[in-house]
Amino acid sequence: MAEAKSLFIGLMSGTSADSIDAGLVEFSENSFRLLATYDLPYDPRTRQKIFDLARPGDNEIDRMGALDRQLGMLFAKAVNQLLEENQLRAEQITAIGSHGQTIRHRTHSAGTPEQFSLQIGDPNTIAQLTGITTVADFRRRDMAASGQGAPLAPTFHHAMFSSLKENRCILNIGGMANITYLPTDGSVLGYDTGPGNALMDAWINKFGTKRFDKNGEWAGDGKINHELLDTLLSHSFFKMPAPKSTGREDFNVHWVNQAVEATITPFTPQDVQATLTELTAITIADAIRHSCTTGTHIYACGGGVHNRVLFARLAELLPGYTLSTTDDLGLHPDWVEAVAFAWLAMRTLNKLPGNLPAVTGADHPLILGGVYFA
Repeated sequence: MAEAKSLFIGLMSGTSADSIDAGLVEFSENSFRLLATYDLPYDPRTRQKIFDLARPGDNEIDRMGALDRQLGMLFAKAVNQLLEENQLRAEQITAIGSHGQTIRHRTHSAGTPEQFSLQIGDPNTIAQLTGITTVADFRRRDMAASGQGAPLAPTFHHAMFSSLKENRCILNIGGMANITYLPTDGSVLGYDTGPGNALMDAWINKFGTKRFDKNGEWAGDGKINHELLDTLLSHSFFKMPAPKSTGREDFNVHWVNQAVEATITPFTPQDVQATLTELTAITIADAIRHSCTTGTHIYACGGGVHNRVLFARLAELLPGYTLSTTDDLGLHPDWVEAVAFAWLAMRTLNKLPGNLPAVTGADHPLILGGVYFA
């Protein structure tokens, strides 16, 4: 009998808020294939609206409600464009797994009494405009069971990338960075390490129209300011034990500005960029050395893999490890998270848990998300 296969679409918009990633994924019982992708960039005005709402502080509910609907329509547009480009009909897709756009992620590790996570991009609108059942709001059920609600991708990493032949670490460098350690004994450990691209993106954007530091070239023109670096490394998050997760509430350009203003040693804007790049590299490397045995093969994904300065620095800081990208595992590094949320949608529809308590700190495994039927 032929193995049953089903098509899912994963939607992801990360902390960097640069675009909506839509991935068409075929799942069978124990494997997957990424069949097609579509990337829908945000226009500058929409991106700024997201950043305004994601900034810690009091925000208008009206603005959030309007952006929730607007992003829902854009997420649906990404799906419909993906289907059109690949000559597929809505009825051929089992479901959409939509992460949404995070505008707030408050956890106990940040000292918040009542932890919560809020993603917008209305799944009702997505289901209505695509005609496809949509699974969304994955994080809050984990938090209801005393978890951090993040990271969730390690569940997918564990299911699809574990090996009996080598210890592996999946390193995701998105707006924030996180690791998933997959030793050969089948156990798993995962957590956020701190900032990934978010601070580097925010700093270069402050000085012009560039959304990110292409290939790390701007950082390459600067020198590390060790006084500033020491100040940044003193953030309490880096000393916290796992499980832990973080976001723009902890690491944002306002926090960088405060540290910069307190720095006495002379510096240029490029020096700050070099220092922020070093901050990301050091905190990732420290986490890997602490959690992953020497000789572990690190497979990186996320936008940070395209930053040559950052990637080269990671290789320097981790001489006892092998560093490559998830291309070596058969999945392009830009699409790992979109595929992960397609997979999480499949888990939810099959009434299977989508979290790993060892990673999030939840009391027990849980079926995640809400289902919005077409």
